[in-house]
Amino acid sequence: MESRKKAVEIRQVSKTFGTFQALETVSLDIYDNEFFTLLGPSGCGKTTLLRMIAGFEEPTTGQIVLHGSDIQSLPPHKRRVNTVFQSYALFPHMTLEQNVAYGLENLRWPKDKVRARVAEMLDLVHMSKFARRRPQQLSGGQRQRVALARALAPEPEVLLLDEPLSALDLKLRQAMREELRALQRQTGLTFVFVTHDQEEALDMSDRICVLGDGRIQQIGSPREVYENPANRFVANFIGETNFFDVDVLSVEGDQAKVRTPMGMELTATQKHVRPGQKQATLSLRPEKIGLDDQASGQILSGTITSTNYLGGFTHYVVRVGDADIRVSRRNDLSDTPTLAEGATVKLGFSPAATRVLGQ
Repeated sequence: MESRKKAVEIRQVSKTFGTFQALETVSLDIYDNEFFTLLGPSGCGKTTLLRMIAGFEEPTTGQIVLHGSDIQSLPPHKRRVNTVFQSYALFPHMTLEQNVAYGLENLRWPKDKVRARVAEMLDLVHMSKFARRRPQQLSGGQRQRVALARALAPEPEVLLLDEPLSALDLKLRQAMREELRALQRQTGLTFVFVTHDQEEALDMSDRICVLGDGRIQQIGSPREVYENPANRFVANFIGETNFFDVDVLSVEGDQAKVRTPMGMELTATQKHVRPGQKQATLSLRPEKIGLDDQASGQILSGTITSTNYLGGFTHYVVRVGDADIRVSRRNDLSDTPTLAEGATVKLGFSPAATRVLGQ
């Protein structure tokens, strides 16, 4: 990864609004042709960081570099980046052609080049046949495509996307995720995408930067941040997990022997236990736990206290001693039975599925 060309470099950047620290000092690199996602809850600093790349906010400290050039002093319209907003921000009185052409005309492109580029962009997002319509005549998904075409038209070096799918319904969001990812691959541009939706981030990204409390919690591939979360915040925010406070018995390399509240001793993967640390948090994802006939490895026995049928999966809460353990069971057959509340069941999991987390 280090040999790849850097599109955006965030160097020791922070942002304070009055007495409020919106973003603590952060540093990260975003690479050429990468779909990079800033993921986190509301108020974590992700949109603030995006706006500083765009030039809509100035960093309190630090430096932002675009393809090797410091862009701190450049106003937004002189930066080779464009932004797609959640609200689309299309001009309602203009046709789609005019909306896409607007930025190019402001850049004083020749008229014939503007016409050709508008046609190319509308074709790219499959909106050519609607060129003479106005935004209010379109669906939300169609308006989103036009906003993308307008942002891509001036040939930016980086495209910034600020929660662009959040206003769409579920099915349309899923379809637009596929279209956005295909568009990024087709254009070869660097996309920097802001979202609070973990599934969007896992589905679309090359790498994810998880932000929380104004700090970078972890940067990695979707698989890395899901399977090997750096800390409890990441494990809790991305997907579901069971947490157990455990005693650390010994540490050897990337393995830690721990004792769970149920009295079980097991060896789990770890990357974050400090020398001499006696207590830690163990994470175990619900889908990595086998139930009854699927139970193997470390075996526990418990009682089902609740069930929640969700189509492809049924989620259970199982009481084991004083602990409530969440289990997710795939309904891989049409007649997969739903286990009843009050039933006694076996739980099983591999120690390799567990992770000892940083604090």
